[in-house]
Amino acid sequence: MNKSEIKKVVLAYSGGLDTSVIIPWLKENYNNCEVIAVSGNVGQADELEGLEEKALKTGASKLYVEDLTDEFVDDFVIPAVKAGAKYEEYMLGTSLARPVIAKRLAEIAIAEGADAICHGCTGKGNDQVRFELTLKHFVPDMPIIAPWREWSIKSREEEIAYAEAHGVPLKINRETNYSKDKNLWHLSHEGLDLEDAGNEPLYEKPGFLEMGVSPIDAPDTPAYITLEFDKGVPVALDGEKMSAKDIILKLNELGGANGIGLLDIVENRLVGMKCRGVYETPGGTILYAAHDYLETLCLDKLTMHKKQELAITFAELVYDGQWYTPLREALSAFVDKTQEHVSGVVKLKLYKGNVIKAGAWSDWSLYSEEIATFGEDHVYNQADSAGFINLFGLPIKVQAQVDAKNKK
Repeated sequence: MNKSEIKKVVLAYSGGLDTSVIIPWLKENYNNCEVIAVSGNVGQADELEGLEEKALKTGASKLYVEDLTDEFVDDFVIPAVKAGAKYEEYMLGTSLARPVIAKRLAEIAIAEGADAICHGCTGKGNDQVRFELTLKHFVPDMPIIAPWREWSIKSREEEIAYAEAHGVPLKINRETNYSKDKNLWHLSHEGLDLEDAGNEPLYEKPGFLEMGVSPIDAPDTPAYITLEFDKGVPVALDGEKMSAKDIILKLNELGGANGIGLLDIVENRLVGMKCRGVYETPGGTILYAAHDYLETLCLDKLTMHKKQELAITFAELVYDGQWYTPLREALSAFVDKTQEHVSGVVKLKLYKGNVIKAGAWSDWSLYSEEIATFGEDHVYNQADSAGFINLFGLPIKVQAQVDAKNKK
């Protein structure tokens, strides 16, 4: 990349520490280039407040705030839920948001005639891969600037010092500088005391949790909810028809109030290291539980087991930034086929961090009480099982006979 040719840069802008510092750094190191900030709204709520004033004050020429919430939910979150995709229990909150944001970055870069796209991801993280693989799909020849791979800043402490020296307004301080990522699906926490895997997360400390409460502080009375699905997609909550996005937002409230959705894991990052993170995913935890429960009724054994196997592959693709690949598209086509009869209603009990099954109903249910009953029935001949076992166990019997013959 020839720096002298970079006149206009589109920056993925959150208003946080990294991207706030990047604006003056770009202007210092790329010939006072024009910086166009782009913030993708994926449901980070109050983090968008005052963003335009801050971006312009820091040196950006303009700020786009793009509402991507519906696209994020409908085109990324729900397909992952239908797939049952989890990466080491992690419900992919950050991973799913990156491709939709990067897609919009590429679109704006093309519209603005930009010379490069810039992001604030560190060289240690997964997000640099997720952003850049998406950009390679939509703008394969566009240069990408990643300051963390170029500048001399080595730590968040040095970054704060740079911000202070350049008059960049910050909402954080050196004592509360958790690295966080928030959207309507989740909130992640990394850094500070969490870097020591021996430290318990401060769930009961005021201000640590943002999407809910600790199970200890949750109500002593359980809350019941019903979720209705149509072909694997949530369509109603407690009998009220809603969009998938609105269902998730409401489930976040209900789940958060009941201490649901906390996950503390040491995960295997794409770049090779292990990293400890704490995630809040209240609505997502409920939605996954309800969907999985309904599938136990509606999917046959072979389809369910193969789908569970491929869910790991699907999750790895999402985690590794490979959303826009033929394999992910093929897996989504498979998942959509499996969901044709995943329709029905699930009832759940929410209580102090637990999601407890309380009933499920579907016109497509493969479960037959008449067949499964321990009572008298007229549809299952138990004598048939003897012949089945003889045939199913024949390879074992033959192997044992051969082993016994050769031992003599």
